[in-house]
Amino acid sequence: MTATAPSAPAVDSTAPARDYGPLTTQMFVRYAGASGDFNPMHYDDVQARGAGYPSVFAQGMLSAGLLAGYAVDWLGAENVRRFRVRFREQVWPGDMLTCSGRVTAVEERDGGRLVTVELAAGRQTGAVAVTATADFLLPA
Repeated sequence: MTATAPSAPAVDSTAPARDYGPLTTQMFVRYAGASGDFNPMHYDDVQARGAGYPSVFAQGMLSAGLLAGYAVDWLGAENVRRFRVRFREQVWPGDMLTCSGRVTAVEERDGGRLVTVELAAGRQTGAVAVTATADFLLPA
């Protein structure tokens, strides 16, 4: 993966998958500090269990951020034109996330090629935690 002027990949091409984790409560706490999301469900195990959860869980935007980082490493941050995320399942301490991406369309545009990708961050259980679609305008 590279962030420097990638060539436009073909439809159905994929980026190498990347693993993140195991994720830890400490990561959730650090993300809370960076993002300002201090919901105690992400760092206070007693409160999370009191609310009926088995433990604390990751902020959705932490998982989305890992997926976005994966995508921009593949096709370049300067090329992002759209990024849409759907949260599907919670992420828990100890989870491994595997990010993957596939090109679904390539369209000629003024100034380059618009590459549309589908992205996913799956848990080690086989469940998908986050999905996304994104457009990247790659230089001609």
